[in-house]
Amino acid sequence: MSDVNPNKSEFDSSNLLVFLIKWRKQLLIVGIAAALISAGVSLMITNKYLSTVIFFPAQSSSLSKAVMTLDAGAKNDISTFGEEEQAEAMLQILNSDKIKWKIWGKYNLMEHYEIDPQGDLAQTKLGKTWESNVSFKRTEFNSIRVDVLDTDPVMAMNIANDIAALVDSTKNEMLRKRATEALVVIEKEYTDMVEYMQDLDDSLTILRQKGVQEYDKQIDQITKVYYEAIAAGKQNVVKTLESKLDTLAKYGSAYKSMTENLEFMRERLVLLKGKYDETKVDATQNVTHKFIVNEATASEKKAYPVRWLIVVVSTLSALLLAVLTIIAVENYQRFSKDIK
Repeated sequence: MSDVNPNKSEFDSSNLLVFLIKWRKQLLIVGIAAALISAGVSLMITNKYLSTVIFFPAQSSSLSKAVMTLDAGAKNDISTFGEEEQAEAMLQILNSDKIKWKIWGKYNLMEHYEIDPQGDLAQTKLGKTWESNVSFKRTEFNSIRVDVLDTDPVMAMNIANDIAALVDSTKNEMLRKRATEALVVIEKEYTDMVEYMQDLDDSLTILRQKGVQEYDKQIDQITKVYYEAIAAGKQNVVKTLESKLDTLAKYGSAYKSMTENLEFMRERLVLLKGKYDETKVDATQNVTHKFIVNEATASEKKAYPVRWLIVVVSTLSALLLAVLTIIAVENYQRFSKDIK
């Protein structure tokens, strides 16, 4: 049986227990000191409270398509939850500067986070503090979770609920802007088509005054009577009918063309009117684009910091560092002796 040589600095990993017993006093001192310091530091950290909003994005973003369009596949049903695509789009809106700036301004977060607005990189500091306190993520169920940490539980609740509300107003604003631009185009096309149809109708009215009423029927009836009059030798009737036939021959093709064109334009006008009505609804809509599962409430229990976890992690980290330091010192001492 060989004694453990205290001067032997070579560390043998298979004899870890011996190593720990040898340096137990030093490690105990490090552990107690680390625990006390980390406990003191954790007590200095300001408590933060967590408020959470959970919602599902809606499948359809267009009110007109959801309530005015026949959709046998129910793809635009306003009661249908959105899928991954809608959830990802919602996350992009949540991360938009527009929502951040509105919340920052409403709650004066520069002052609330104790950031000097005249200091260097004030906006950058505010942005980093915001990102550390506010987070958005898509859950495994394709819902959206909004988490807000704050030193004031009521402030955390209000910010979380306002963020969820701003999703609707921001998306509505985006959709209305696009629909308004489309409405201008459709409205002009609709107005031009109505004016063109009125011009056609006015031209047809002039042709009707000239005696062209229903070209196809007229030409058949007058032709039939014309040949009967010739056969009967009624020259006065023949001349009268020839005059009518000349009128039909002169204006008939134009009448027929304008009539067919007017009928075609009426069908197009019906479709365009439907599109106009849908776009007008989209340009003025103000609807929700989400289904709220949980609204934020003021938390009664702090969520941060977890003091016991800070103490445990800090103490273990300090002990590990101490062990590594001792090993390094022992190896250095051994290496120095070997050189000598």
